[in-house]
This record gives sequence, structure tokens and C-alpha cells, in this order.
Amino acid sequence: MSFAVTFKQETKTYEKPVSVLEVIGNNREYLCAYVNNRVRELTYLINKDSEVTPLTVKDRDAKPTYEASLRFLVAMAMRNIHPEIEIRFSYNVSRSIFMQILNPGVTSTNQMVKELIAEMNRIIDRDMPLVRSIVSKEEAARIFKEEGYQDKVDILDYRPEKTAHIYTCGGYNNYMYNRMVPSTGYITKWDIKFYHPGIIIRYPRPECGGEIPPFEDAPTFGKTLKRAHQWAKATGGDTIVSINRHLKEGGPVDMINLSEHKHNQQFSELGTMIEVDKENIRLICIAGPSSSGKTTFANRLRIELLSRGINPIRISMDDYYRPKAEAPKDADGNPDLESVEALDIETFNQNISDLICGLPVDLPKFDFKVGHRVKGRTLQVGSDQPIIIEGIHALNERMTASIPSHQKFKIFIAPQAQVNIDNHNPLSLTDLRLLRRIVRDYQFRGSSATETMSMWDSVRRGEFKWIYNNQEGANYVFNSFLTYELCCMKKYALPLLEVIDSESEYFPVAERLIRMLKFFENLPDEWVPCNSLMREFIGGSCYADV
Repeated sequence: MSFAVTFKQETKTYEKPVSVLEVIGNNREYLCAYVNNRVRELTYLINKDSEVTPLTVKDRDAKPTYEASLRFLVAMAMRNIHPEIEIRFSYNVSRSIFMQILNPGVTSTNQMVKELIAEMNRIIDRDMPLVRSIVSKEEAARIFKEEGYQDKVDILDYRPEKTAHIYTCGGYNNYMYNRMVPSTGYITKWDIKFYHPGIIIRYPRPECGGEIPPFEDAPTFGKTLKRAHQWAKATGGDTIVSINRHLKEGGPVDMINLSEHKHNQQFSELGTMIEVDKENIRLICIAGPSSSGKTTFANRLRIELLSRGINPIRISMDDYYRPKAEAPKDADGNPDLESVEALDIETFNQNISDLICGLPVDLPKFDFKVGHRVKGRTLQVGSDQPIIIEGIHALNERMTASIPSHQKFKIFIAPQAQVNIDNHNPLSLTDLRLLRRIVRDYQFRGSSATETMSMWDSVRRGEFKWIYNNQEGANYVFNSFLTYELCCMKKYALPLLEVIDSESEYFPVAERLIRMLKFFENLPDEWVPCNSLMREFIGGSCYADV
């Protein structure tokens, strides 16, 4: 039976299955393609009426394919040159991948980097095919065991399907939980550098126009990730397998309490730091990317400070938004509410200055129903009362230019998960926050998952432009990740993702998130404390009306 395939507004009829590659031609810029809005490999066989749109490194939904293929290439090259070495990939500074050596007493060296680059180039020059096979889980376990990948064997216990995928290249077997390019000759853009004690791997990013962003060291962020990994490893939360085992053996109460204890420790550290310098600190500035848990965090920090005899007051920066008509425009001509210029910077500075001088101030309140500011509360603070300000621009110096730096304590908050599916497959920090936002927006704003996804690219652009560059100036970075949270959010998120139609432009994102969630065991949430940051997303927070 014949079928029609449309590519670049030209339709051709075929009598037998045809690969995407045959349809679009051998253009090495194409990494994968939408086939009727689903991301498919270029080797995918089309056998029905379809519309094909190829994707390049400039496209959001091609990034996972390129990155996974690059990790496969690095793992293969390392196996070739140092078969005795075990490696682990994680996400790190400068939007990069960090390759860590797991062998005790072994670290990377500049010589190892040179050998790795040479072997990767050799494999790329040979343009070796990456061939996918579908095998039983038992066969996959046998293959991975032969490769020495016990971590890949263990995760198969939590794979709901009866089969698994294997990619083979030149006799080497691995699986990166994503679609792959057809052959190694497609993996041409990358950069590798020695970054003690491991190796940094950089690759093209769609938000950078398909180019590799310049390397920017971020010691504060790097230390936070290291601390997160140390905590995860020490408490059995560094892989999905260890999380699931902990949940089964210790029970949900044990896992929840352990995770919440880590947050309690961080609040205690913060309280001590602020208490020691309370004579100088007048502003406590809290910022972070979307769905970091800023609101609950600010409330809990206030309680922590009250327990130390410090009586702070809170001001929301959201009350200083200008009307949408006065907001700057983004590249698409829409109001850019992520921009600092969307806020009334002058009025905010004046109000903060007057409050610190002890003057009574009539604060504004933004009425989201009418779309502009109205009169809020009148406030006057004492000389011993710090002011907590919370918002995505709270660390931007323009918002508090009238206050000396030594009078400001800056806190950056974000979930810094260091969790892997297996050693070669880290979980995305960005996908974690997107899941949080999907669940929260549905619970409290009546938004569907696709409505939340439609705004995500704009949110991400705003974060790179306005938020992340302020992280390095923070006095403290609060890691808001909870080890149990994906087990907890699974039952909330999956129904919202599974109803997204396969024809939707957001189906590829939903599919990726479902693939991640399916490995986690379910955790009942009745034991999650009412003051937990998790409650900000799933509901039941004691701060809901504060």
C-alpha cells in the first residue's frame, strides 16, 4: 500500500518503507527529525503518510540526541584507550558535561585528555555506524555484564518494558536512554579540556544558536554541585537504583525525613551566618530560576531567623511589576516579563532606602486581576529588622543599588540534583524544574502541561540573561533538591504528560520526561511535612495563604 511523505513542502509517494535519511538526503547537519511531530532517528523507517522536518544543533529537541551521541562516543573512546577505568558523567559548570573517574586513586591528566581527543577523532574519521538493537531485558543484562556495566544491569530491574535497547558501534555496546545519530561522523562539534579532577566536555547548545558557549568557570556553582554529589553518595541518593532501594528497604518516612534533614541543616547554616553578621545585614536577597521553591524557602528562612531572635519582614518583588503595556518586548514582540526592565526599579530602590532609614512607606501591591499596582500595606521597620526580598531579580545590583554591599546577604536557590540513571546517563537539572512547574501550574493555576511547556523556552532565555550570571556573587547557595521528590511527583506528573497527543509539538518533551519518571518507584506523600518545599508544588503547604 502506497503512502505519501512531505519534506520541505514537496510530497513524494512510496510503495515500501523508507528511512528518514533517504527522504532528507545525506546532510550531516541533520541529527534527527520530526516525523509527524515525534522525534525520530534518521534511520527510522516510515511506512505511512508522514510529514518530515529535520532538526539540527540549533533545535531544542535535537540537543538530547547530539549530547547522548557525544557521551556514547566519549565512553567508547575511553574504553578503547583505558579499558580498566570506570567513568561517570554529570552536568557541571558552563552548561557542560563532567567526566569523573571512579577508580580509587586515579585522576584525569592532560596526557589522558590528549589520548581521548585523538581516539575520538579516529572514531569520527572512520564514520562508524551506531546500530540499534531491541533485545530482551535478560539479553541486555548479559551484554552489559560482559561490558562490565553493573550499574546498567541494575537499572533494568526498574524498566517496566520487557525489552531494552542496545547501541553497537565497532563491537562496543552501550545505551544512553535517547535517540542517536546514525554514525560517529555526525559528532563534529565538541570541546574537551582537563578540569581537575576530571574532564569537561562541551557541546553545541540551541540557546547559543547551535554553537559551543565559551567556557565560564563558576566556582560557587561548582562547589554546590560537588557538595550535592557528596551528600547524595553518602545517603544513597546518587542513582535511581539507590533511591529506589532506599525507599524499599527504609520506607517512605525514612527517606522523606533524611531529605528534609538536609534542608534543615542548610537553614541552620544560613541562620548562623546571618546571626553572626546581623549588625550589618539589612537586606536578605533571595533569587533563583523558576520552580526552585523560593516562596516556601523565604517563609522557612523567616522562621529560622525568628528562632534566633531576629524579626525580619518580607517584601515581594512581584508587587513592583509595571503594567504589561509598559513592559519591554521580547524577540517575538511579546511582553518580556522575565526582564528586569519589567519592574519599577526606581520605586523599589526608593521604598527599600526609605524603609532602612526608618521611614513609614506605602508599599504597592500588584493586582494580577486588573493588571496593575494598587495600594498595599503601610510599613515601617526597626533598625534591627532585616528585610527579606524574594524574586528572580533579587540578586541584580540594579534593584538594590542604593544599599551598600556589606548590608546585603545574597542567597541563590535552585535544585542541584546529582542523580544518574546509570554512570553514563545523568538526570537533567532543567527537566527536574520543568516537572516541578508542570505539577505546580496544574495544581494552583489550572494550566495544562502543554501551556507550561509553551512558556518554558521564554523562561529559560530569561534565566540565562538575568539570573545565572548573578549566582557567583551569592553569599550562600541553597540546594532545594529533595532526594525523594521524583518518586513523589511521579503520580502527579505522569497523568498530565500521558494525555499529550502524539501530534502535539510538545509531545517530544513529554516523551522525554515520561522516560525519566518511569524508572522511579512511587512514594506516598502523606508523610511529606506541610512546610516542605515539596508542598509548594504538590499542594498542602502550610504557607499557601501566607
